[in-house]
Amino acid sequence: MELTIVSEIAPLEMTPEGVVRVGKTRVTLDTVITVFKQGTTAEEIAYRYPSLSLADIYSAIAFYLNHQPEVETYLQQREQQAQEIRRINEAKFDPQGLRDRLIARKTHQQVC
Repeated sequence: MELTIVSEIAPLEMTPEGVVRVGKTRVTLDTVITVFKQGTTAEEIAYRYPSLSLADIYSAIAFYLNHQPEVETYLQQREQQAQEIRRINEAKFDPQGLRDRLIARKTHQQVC
């Protein structure tokens, strides 16, 4: 009996928006690698994100370890995009003004 070993491609898919997702899920590579870098094990990641298979998590981590410079560049770009979106949203929807309106509404409801 002959043993055949086949290499598999990492279960990563890039959306049209440039977001890398793991497996056939909505969980992003950013999420998996961020918690991995915080010391979370693959098993703990699987527990937190049950839509991910353990094999896909290990594959994503292996991909990260084998392509660290490229993935770190991707993660930095995603962080910059998130900060820009946050700035745009805060400019459109002043968080302090929203907080004040919510407190005023709560106070008004308690009075009534």
